Amino acid sequence: MCGICGKLIFDHDGVVEPGLIRKMLDTVKHRGPDDEGLHVSSQVGLGHRRLSIIGLSTGHQPLCNEDGSIWITFNGEIYNYQNLRRDLVSRGHIFKTETDTEVIVHLYEELGVDCIAELRGMFAFAIWDDRRRELLLARDRVGIKPLYYSHNGASLVFGSEIKSILADPEIKCEVAFSMIDRLLTYFYMPGEATLFENVKKLPPGSYMLVRAGRIKIRAYWDLRFGGPSISLGEAEARLTDLLEESVKLHMISDVPVGVLLSGGLDSTAMLSVASDAASGALSTFTVGFSAKGMADERPFARLAARRYQSNHHEMTISAQDFQAFLPKYVWHMEEPICEPPAVALYYISLLARQSVKVLLSGEGGDEAFAGYPEYRNLLWLERIKAAIGPLKAPAAVCLNALGWMLRSGRVASYVSRLAMPLNSYYQSRAAAPPCPIRNLYSREFACQASGDLSGGPAAQYWGKVSTDDMVNNMLYVDTKTWLPDELLLKADKITMANSVELRVPLLDHKLLEFAATLPGAFKVRGLATKYIAKRFLAKRVPEEIRKRKKAGFPVPYASWLRFELKDWVYEVLLDRKSLQRGYFERSGIELLLSNNVKSGMHSKLLFTLLALELWHREFIGQSAQPHGPSSGSLSDARTLA
Repeated sequence: MCGICGKLIFDHDGVVEPGLIRKMLDTVKHRGPDDEGLHVSSQVGLGHRRLSIIGLSTGHQPLCNEDGSIWITFNGEIYNYQNLRRDLVSRGHIFKTETDTEVIVHLYEELGVDCIAELRGMFAFAIWDDRRRELLLARDRVGIKPLYYSHNGASLVFGSEIKSILADPEIKCEVAFSMIDRLLTYFYMPGEATLFENVKKLPPGSYMLVRAGRIKIRAYWDLRFGGPSISLGEAEARLTDLLEESVKLHMISDVPVGVLLSGGLDSTAMLSVASDAASGALSTFTVGFSAKGMADERPFARLAARRYQSNHHEMTISAQDFQAFLPKYVWHMEEPICEPPAVALYYISLLARQSVKVLLSGEGGDEAFAGYPEYRNLLWLERIKAAIGPLKAPAAVCLNALGWMLRSGRVASYVSRLAMPLNSYYQSRAAAPPCPIRNLYSREFACQASGDLSGGPAAQYWGKVSTDDMVNNMLYVDTKTWLPDELLLKADKITMANSVELRVPLLDHKLLEFAATLPGAFKVRGLATKYIAKRFLAKRVPEEIRKRKKAGFPVPYASWLRFELKDWVYEVLLDRKSLQRGYFERSGIELLLSNNVKSGMHSKLLFTLLALELWHREFIGQSAQPHGPSSGSLSDARTLA
């Protein structure tokens, strides 16, 4: 796991300064504290920060082939590299390291861009082919590893993080004002755009070729849904084999591997399978919160730890820890995304880095096997709509009004959807009603935010699933948007903030491809979500965990923003500089704050507004400085025998 960056000047007479590459690398030192390297040759410069995981003594990057004509800077892990290496050696390639990085170089010599399809793992890399004068950028299939770029007609700059790109003085640090409406609609940034005007994401499952100033982006992979009929028993057996294989591959490492344990189904599954593959006891890590009335994951995590005899570590964080972390949160996330569980992940990876460099996580199981209650609820909603028939216009209006009147209840969000087709809802799938957000805007800013952005990023994916399977359609949309642009972005950046590598065995592409062939009825059955996964885990996971309500890391941020941190929230959002940015009317913010104290309904919007203001302070209109890994103490951390 590492941080990469680089620049290509399109003019053959251009020269990339080594000092620029070093400056870009300095911004992501947290991603690779073990080593630093750069390769600069006239118009191209490649940089690398290394977190040593495999081939500890021989993995210096950027790395080249035998004659120095091909150079690579690589971030990630290739889990099938040993098999690929054996084949390449048999073809006459000479290796000088024991790393997976060098495998990609020689594989590129054999196959060119087609080498990407042979890689099994998580990755983002850049290859400079000096003979062809061509730059190749590639990102793994589902976007586990981030990769950003910016081009201005004269050059292309890229990096694992946006901070590296902004280190180039030729890249202006400007707000993409039209994207603020998208952010406040979804509470994250789906699609290729970022909140920086000149910076984009390379899409998951895609590569970019840059030659003679021309840029081409191509997709090399996508999920294919549907397939031959298979019995539930056969599917369960195949799933067992794939999961065990994936976990075993994800445990390949020359440094200690631990397990991120939430006390939920997916993380317990990781621990159960990993324990079988491990040569000794694993270390596990979990976190709790000092908030009254809050669901506590720690008893369930302890139960799993006892079951699989792990060396268990846990800690507690408070409202004050939460507040202290938020400036670091926006620095490391680089965009004001509403992802409060990142707070828990930051502190737990801070705890874990004292013992391990690699953590396994159950991330992705919900998107592969339909674990969110929303999938089940919307499926039942569609069945109800089919039973009552098409709604006439007056009835639809009444239902929408009823939904608004019931807005304080969870049922309200589903009542109004009775009048909407599922594909229409899921394409526009706004995380917040547009009217309250728009009511916050100043008159001037409302003109810039008037474009209908809410449906755009997801609309292109609905209907691409070849069947009429509603569950798989929803899973596909989330795999292409929510998963890479919020969950995986958070998972990568927050763990790397503490120089810890997070691995996600449930997102192995072979396992995902198999899951996509299964009908939705294998995933949602009756009131049960993640049905086939629970069948597989019935004998592995304690019943108390298997049957408990889904929780994740339930950070009590709503309560903290409403009570313990209320004065600070008011201070930040009503600050003179905040209001002078011109996005919002003071009266609208004051009303929102007042209503939230009374009802607690607006916590996601308030968190996003806080993050947006802190993001401006960190990145816009001033020279941003890296925070680096925290050196603070771990409150209430302890090890359980």
